[in-house]
Amino acid sequence: MSARDASLRALVPDGFSRGGLPADVELLAWDAAADGVEFAVPTSGETAERLPELPDLRVVQVLSAGVDWVERHVPDGVTFCNAGDTRSPAVAQWVVAAILADLIGFQRAEAARLARTWEHWQPRELAGRRVVIVGYGSIGRAVEQRLAPFGVRVGRVARSARPGVEPVERLAQAVEGADAVVVLAPLSEATRGLVGEDVIAHMRPGALLVSAGRGPVVETGALVAAVRAGHIRAALDVTDPEPLPEDHVLWTLDGVFITPHNAGDTPEAEAAAHALARAQMLRYRAGFPLHHVVSGSARPSR
Repeated sequence: MSARDASLRALVPDGFSRGGLPADVELLAWDAAADGVEFAVPTSGETAERLPELPDLRVVQVLSAGVDWVERHVPDGVTFCNAGDTRSPAVAQWVVAAILADLIGFQRAEAARLARTWEHWQPRELAGRRVVIVGYGSIGRAVEQRLAPFGVRVGRVARSARPGVEPVERLAQAVEGADAVVVLAPLSEATRGLVGEDVIAHMRPGALLVSAGRGPVVETGALVAAVRAGHIRAALDVTDPEPLPEDHVLWTLDGVFITPHNAGDTPEAEAAAHALARAQMLRYRAGFPLHHVVSGSARPSR
């Protein structure tokens, strides 16, 4: 391989750090010329739409675990990789915090503070509660690891059955009796609306629905109806639609906690995802197999 062959041109987002990459790895902004670009790091729908315009593209590396927003834009024959578990600790932290906040009553405390009311209530403990994780991948495992010290009983649901994990076909039965149902499943045609009226109806009265994967996995109409009826409460980092319009009913419902799809966007998670992308560039440049391949060859040819 010649020195010229060993060089690499990559499209990266604003603020992407070189982090010790060698000088012959050329980092370009997304408005740069497309010729010679072999590696791309899209971070928005607009940049994803540019992927088919890159004639020399060999690798697409995203900085997120979810890939539904970009997958359809990846050209045939191009290796597509996600960010693996780089954001799992951050999302898992958010999930555990949401469950604890609900049990302790932090929303109730904030309402009382705004009303300047000294109101006493009994917080509840996490020990002994049953939490069902829907979408038992790297984030689900990270959630379980952080729940374990509290003495939580964990149920697991994934696309297919394996020891200790229920298949998605048994989701309605799996959520029965759970104190909290954590939805982390990725978005696909198979999972769109997966948590709908039937599944929510099987949740026990007073349970908490935690959604931190992709908004459309939970059917919004069924969620709104169940919260309005007082059947469940909800902690949402993702919604459908998203961003949530200012006049949407979810903003006004008691028993709903919402954050703007930022659970996995901690500085630490961002740094880990960027470090992975840089490592992938070096692996590709050296001809080594890539990690976290969603589709395509793990060892794309140059």
